[in-house]
Amino acid sequence: MAAAVKASSPLRNFSRWRPSAHGKHAQAFPSFGSERTGAPVVAYCRIADEPIRNREPILVPDALIVQDATLVNQIDLLSGLPPDGYLLVNTRHSLQTMGLQEFTDEHRLERIVTVAATDLALKYLGRPVPNAVLLGGFAALTGMVSLAGVQGAVLERFPGVTGEANAAAAAAAYTAVQEQLARWRDGADATTD
Repeated sequence: MAAAVKASSPLRNFSRWRPSAHGKHAQAFPSFGSERTGAPVVAYCRIADEPIRNREPILVPDALIVQDATLVNQIDLLSGLPPDGYLLVNTRHSLQTMGLQEFTDEHRLERIVTVAATDLALKYLGRPVPNAVLLGGFAALTGMVSLAGVQGAVLERFPGVTGEANAAAAAAAYTAVQEQLARWRDGADATTD
C-alpha cells in the first residue's frame, strides 16, 4: 500500500517516525508559497511498503490533514482530495459550521473527521502545538500508521516529559477520532455539532 498525504503544516514527525521499524518507507517535504512570515505552508508525505522513488508534488492525496482550519475557506486547500480520500481538520467546529456542507455531500463521511487538536495540545502540553495530536488522529482515521508508531516517534524525538505529554495528547486524539467513527457507524452524523 502507498499513501500520499497533504497537510497545511509541515509533517516532519512522519519522517522521524522510523517507518522502517514498521515495515514502511516515508518521505516528507514542504512546499512554500510566498516566503513571508505567517504564509500558509503545505507539506506532503508519502508512506509506502516499498522504497519511494517519486519526488513529485502530490496533486491527488489519499489524505488531507488541515492544521489551521481558517485556511479552508481562504485557499483551495481541499482540491485534489478524491471522494474516497481521508480528511482530518483541526477544529472544534463541525464541517457544516465551517461552510463545507457541499464538500461533505461529495465525499465519504466515514473518512471525514474533526478533532480539537489545538485544545488537546493546550490541555496536555500547555502550548498550542497540535502536530503530534493530529498524527494521533490520523492514525485512528486511516490506519496507515499505528498509534504506537506515532508515539514511538514522538518519544524518540522528544525524550522525557515533553515526549510523554505529546504521546498522551496523540492518544487522546486517537480516542476522539475513534469515538467519532463509532458514532458514524452507529448512524449518527459525526461531522455535525
